[in-house]
Amino acid sequence: MSTMLMKKQSELIDELKTITTEGQNPDTLDIDMLDVTGVLEKINHEDQKIANIVKLIIPEIAKAVEKIVEAFANGGRLIYIGAGTSGRLGVLDAVECPPTFSVSEQQVLGIIAGGDKAIKKAVEGAEDSESLAIEDLKAVKLEAKDVLVGIAASGRTPYVLSAMNYGKTMGATVVGLSCSYNDKFAQANDINLCAVVGAEVLTGSTRMKSGTAQKLILNMLTTASMIRSGKTYRNLMIDVSASNEKLYARAVRIVMQATECDFQCAQKALNMADNNTKLATLMVLTGLDATTAKASLLKNKGFLRKAIEQSE
Repeated sequence: MSTMLMKKQSELIDELKTITTEGQNPDTLDIDMLDVTGVLEKINHEDQKIANIVKLIIPEIAKAVEKIVEAFANGGRLIYIGAGTSGRLGVLDAVECPPTFSVSEQQVLGIIAGGDKAIKKAVEGAEDSESLAIEDLKAVKLEAKDVLVGIAASGRTPYVLSAMNYGKTMGATVVGLSCSYNDKFAQANDINLCAVVGAEVLTGSTRMKSGTAQKLILNMLTTASMIRSGKTYRNLMIDVSASNEKLYARAVRIVMQATECDFQCAQKALNMADNNTKLATLMVLTGLDATTAKASLLKNKGFLRKAIEQSE
């Protein structure tokens, strides 16, 4: 090993010492000596801490949601970017949005260092490439009206830091999601979502507590943003896309739940509404025909409650 490489490795080791998620958990030092039940109880005990840690940063999460809602209203997008587990979680949250909320596949994007192949298999060196992050954001044409969420459990991933810094130069709103405080990471974003979950059950295995915290927060970002954008009615996914048999059945059931009508009525309304769950619901609740109901939803920017109130 060359002197330069040895120095770089030494610096990286020193850096890892400062990262909370890389610390050794004193409560799991004996985990390799336990039976299966004991191991599971240790993992579960650590997992139970996570929701309360996420609760501490709800004010910051709320700020991010407000920016995302604003972006959606102005034709902007929510773009996640990360490496490894963090990148995969971003991709997962993004791909769930179109079938759940009937949004375009371009409205919420997930970018992972190394491209789609990195979803299944680690791509060597991708998370350390600063230039790759910029290339990836240029490829999706990042704009000032977008919200960019950089995800890095450690708060130090070069790929993510570079992406966030580039996002700022483009005028986009930059949100940082991490599980260990890092000055550079905090300075690279406009809204810092730092959920310090502490040392992992297995030292450095950030797919565990850190991954769980990130998943909770990503769920909150998209779900709350979609709710505030008129994609729900009560607690129903009123904009669900009936694109397969299961989702069609769910759409029928949602219309029934929202209107207290029977199966035949819900099915008939969906057929008349071209399988648009929200439109079908408005038609049943108000008696409006499809054309008038569609115009009412358009006038009320997709908010079903407002459309119902106006028709009363």
